[in-house]
Amino acid sequence: MAGGGSDGEAAPMAGGGSWLEAEAACEALRLLRIEPSAVGPDAGRVGGAARCSRNVLRKRRRWERVLAAKRMKRRQERERSRARRAQGAGAALRDGGKVPATLAKERLLQARAAGPRLCVDLGVADRMTEKETSRLASQIRRLYGANRRAKKPFWLYLTEFVVGSLIYEECLRMNDGFSSYLMDTTQESYLDLFPLDAIVYLTPDSDNVLEDIDPNKVYVLGGLVDESIHKVLWGSSTRLRDCSSHSETSPGMVFTFVAACTQNDVCALCSAYASLCAQGTLFLFLLQKLTLQRAQEQSLQTARLPIREYMVKAVNTKNYHSETLAINQVFDVLATYYETRCWPAALKAGVSSGKGYVLPDAGK
Repeated sequence: MAGGGSDGEAAPMAGGGSWLEAEAACEALRLLRIEPSAVGPDAGRVGGAARCSRNVLRKRRRWERVLAAKRMKRRQERERSRARRAQGAGAALRDGGKVPATLAKERLLQARAAGPRLCVDLGVADRMTEKETSRLASQIRRLYGANRRAKKPFWLYLTEFVVGSLIYEECLRMNDGFSSYLMDTTQESYLDLFPLDAIVYLTPDSDNVLEDIDPNKVYVLGGLVDESIHKVLWGSSTRLRDCSSHSETSPGMVFTFVAACTQNDVCALCSAYASLCAQGTLFLFLLQKLTLQRAQEQSLQTARLPIREYMVKAVNTKNYHSETLAINQVFDVLATYYETRCWPAALKAGVSSGKGYVLPDAGK
């Protein structure tokens, strides 16, 4: 009887142990946010509990690895943040303990008081398409950001910046905080703001080379993007028989007209291109140098960046070479030169290799 009693007690204990294991496994699943029913109907049995326990352990180990990776990532981010703060503190100590934002504001206000000054002429912005206007707004944002970061910034002006115009709306839409930019925006022309002898209009078509930056001068950039400078107005086609036809222009337009020439009816100017014609037809694009013409009509000094003087033409498959830069690229050149007084370094900062020009040592 004792033996029978012993056997009778052992059986419930074994069953109770299996039940306890199943309960523990289900509780672990709940902690892991897994429904106990997901392990199947055999969860209450010994074999089902064993399989459940193995799955739980595998999921737990995987979850622990995920948590460990997240903790490591957060630790690395904190270390990088501390390094950035330490670097910023070191820069602030070098600059008299001022934080970068305060220092940038002070530099900009100093430029406002003492120069130099840079003006973006938006009086020609109405000649651009909506896409080109959006690109110009983006270039203005980049120009302002670069100026704010510069150690020796310019004071910026946007002139003929008409409220409600397309360029006005695009600048507000694309540039967060545009209304709080530290610069002057006005609907007036630069002619009404500055003396004529203080204005230098920067244009790639000028015969004068910019040799230095004078803080007492106001440097003007034409608010046009690349497509606007190179686009063509398709007008009536005319056969050219003499060079006098090339002098026909429409005042205020970027260019004149497109003329269709044949190899039998070409003047000396376009005969050089006859070999490039398909079936003897050549479209001659007569482009007007808008920014140069605008400056000359206003009796302003003009200048161009010394690209030809310090850079050489690079060999490329398209044989493309252009001195026309976006306004933010021109600013990069001016700002780098004003800080370093080195034209090669300045041109390297602003003239991309896609323009077809490189420094002599880079071309070797």
